[in-house]
Amino acid sequence: MEFIENVFGVMPSLIRAVPVVAQLAVGAMVIALTLGLLLALARLSRSRIVRGIAITYVEIFRGTPLLVQLVYVYFVLPVVGIQLEPVSAGILALGLNYAAYLSEVYRTSILAIDSGQTEAALSLGYTPAKALWLVVIPQSFKVALGPIGNYFIAMVKDTALTSVIAVSEILKTANTLNSQTFQTVEIYTAAALLYLALSLPLSRLVIVLERKVRARA
Repeated sequence: MEFIENVFGVMPSLIRAVPVVAQLAVGAMVIALTLGLLLALARLSRSRIVRGIAITYVEIFRGTPLLVQLVYVYFVLPVVGIQLEPVSAGILALGLNYAAYLSEVYRTSILAIDSGQTEAALSLGYTPAKALWLVVIPQSFKVALGPIGNYFIAMVKDTALTSVIAVSEILKTANTLNSQTFQTVEIYTAAALLYLALSLPLSRLVIVLERKVRARA
């Protein structure tokens, strides 16, 4: 009983870090969604140079650990004159990393759209670019919705890695509390429960949105 009381006793302190997690996840997701789409279009480009740049980006960010990327953005970029405070560095690193993964989601979802859709748009007088942006991409978002939602949930959990660059999110707060109280089991149990409490509703939301999109299709 005392264990449970201690777990819920530290929970309010951890909950105060949730807005930081939200700021990290939402900010990084905006970057990832935007850059990911641009990378996907670059991968589908007829230009070898453009495709090559996009492929190189994706391979670098998918081939190196997110933790290393976080450390690189926060500690290495200042060497070349780019100084970012911890939260901004966390948002940038998470966004750049997840853009590589979302680019593949976008690319496969665009390729999943029947070519007849493009042909129909072109027959109506659309330019290829207009057909892509007004016909293909909106439909591809419906296909990509589930994977994008799952990556966002993963990103929420990966915000814990930003504790290594001094971002005061849930894990960093838990580490600080542990160093003060030495209630190791209770504190990290509370942190795990809080991440679970954030992830489960998001998972349910993704499922509901997918069902609604399918129902309208």
